[in-house]
Amino acid sequence: MNMRTNRTLSVSVLSGKGGVGKSNIALNLGYCMFRGGFPLLLMDCDLGLANLDVLMGVAPENNMQNLLDSDMDPREIAVHIEPGGFDFLPAASGVPELVEMDSDLRAMLFRKLDPLFTGYDYLFMDIGAGINPTVLAFGAMTHVRLIIVTPEPTSLTDSYALMKVLATQHGVRDFHVIVNQVEDKREEEITFRRLAAACDKFLGFTPHLLGGIRHDRMVTESVRKQKPLLKMAPGSPAAQDMFALAVKLQRMRVSLRDKIADGPFLTETKSFF
Repeated sequence: MNMRTNRTLSVSVLSGKGGVGKSNIALNLGYCMFRGGFPLLLMDCDLGLANLDVLMGVAPENNMQNLLDSDMDPREIAVHIEPGGFDFLPAASGVPELVEMDSDLRAMLFRKLDPLFTGYDYLFMDIGAGINPTVLAFGAMTHVRLIIVTPEPTSLTDSYALMKVLATQHGVRDFHVIVNQVEDKREEEITFRRLAAACDKFLGFTPHLLGGIRHDRMVTESVRKQKPLLKMAPGSPAAQDMFALAVKLQRMRVSLRDKIADGPFLTETKSFF
């Protein structure tokens, strides 16, 4: 599936397991990009268990299920979170049939979404945790993949499994790791080295470290208040760390400018099996 070309960098935000802060990071990195002057569409791709709307305190009237079930214009579904270019595309919650999308349904979804993508510098896809086929297909589509991990052994094990399956089934070997909820730079580096060593030894590639985010009580407070941390407490340690990650992402977008211009928004890959 090829889609119209423009300046948009597509970024998937993934994790091997839930509870690592993936959706919150997607929201805050997106908000940071918007505040930096880069129009952004944040797409909730956890199609059966959507929660980005809760994090932002919005109650969308429509979602992607409406798009699949009708001829509704995708611009009617998008929610304008902030004027000037921070938009949100909500998913459905509690709709199990959306979790296991086949390739035809995915193609139809993105064909309908195609007109919405123009005009954004970034498309952020917050994808469900785990390794189900829809997660893998969405993760393989984007220009950039961000893998969110924490220092917990289960997070590292599950993230390794996610990268392994994406590599073996979709030929994807380019990943950028964000280590969340660390105490300091040392814990960030130790955690990443453990994951990178396993990938290098058993998968034949090494992921890239994008950076870490410190443990910060203000993150929990921002979730309770349903506001982006970057908006509520921009001077907090975690907010500063996410700002630094956003700067690195923008540098990446500049370095990939030719690739973005010459290729599609998203590419439908085919499983090797």
